[in-house]
Amino acid sequence: MRDELAAALDANGISGKVELVDGGDIAERVARAAKAGEPLVIVGGGDGSISAAAGALAGTETVLGLLPLGTLNHLSRDLGIPAKLDQAVAVIATGQQRRIDVAEVNGRVFVNNAAIGLYPLMVLDREAQQHRLGRSKRLAMVVAGLRTLIRFRHQRLSLTVNEQEQATLDTPLLFVGNNDYSLELPNAGTRAALDDGRLCVMVMRKKGRAGLIAATLRVLVGRVRNDDMIRLDDVTRLRVASRRTHLTLAIDGETQQVATPLDFRIRPGALTVIAPGDKPAAA
Repeated sequence: MRDELAAALDANGISGKVELVDGGDIAERVARAAKAGEPLVIVGGGDGSISAAAGALAGTETVLGLLPLGTLNHLSRDLGIPAKLDQAVAVIATGQQRRIDVAEVNGRVFVNNAAIGLYPLMVLDREAQQHRLGRSKRLAMVVAGLRTLIRFRHQRLSLTVNEQEQATLDTPLLFVGNNDYSLELPNAGTRAALDDGRLCVMVMRKKGRAGLIAATLRVLVGRVRNDDMIRLDDVTRLRVASRRTHLTLAIDGETQQVATPLDFRIRPGALTVIAPGDKPAAA
């Protein structure tokens, strides 16, 4: 992969040093490049790697070039960056700089979404299966989803929206996205905009086990009903309080224990990326 990447960069007239960096070291390495005044940093990997790089570059003048080399590449997809390496490198060489929003929870930047409840439990189960049993990511997630739905519990959360409105509710899932996510086919799971300056906040309504399984399946196939999810509009800040001292979050596909309360906010235009010249429509 290193030689293939070096060749693709050279073919597109991009000079620079190619480094292989462990996932846990990406943020530090990218931050050093930004501090040194590098105008462009190219990062290849999945959403976790891109998220780490974005956290280091948000608020700086350094531009981020994305190479979607991971299992999930949601930000690259929503920016219209091709999945093939040579085509993605060509975008970096010929594309345009574009300022996009990032979201943040308790100081931790994310580029896609964060979730409390069912989804992080699924991710933890999936990771355990991959580690212990060597299962593929997709198979492990299917098994994790079934097991989590069987033993789920609701979370009691208090929400303060834009520092004004407050409500306490029981929910199996709270979803916070960086810009608005579609839940309807054919665009389910995609974003039409990454610079709208708002958080996408969705709360799954409290349901019994059978109702929850049915609602989850409807979300997966893009057939959500009004009684499945509550969508909060025009959110720029969100505080989530709980009786628990820490909550497990899935942040850009990776789990993390975060101390409560959770303070989410949108940071408009905080990150500069290179994207295709024509702003893509939702796929």
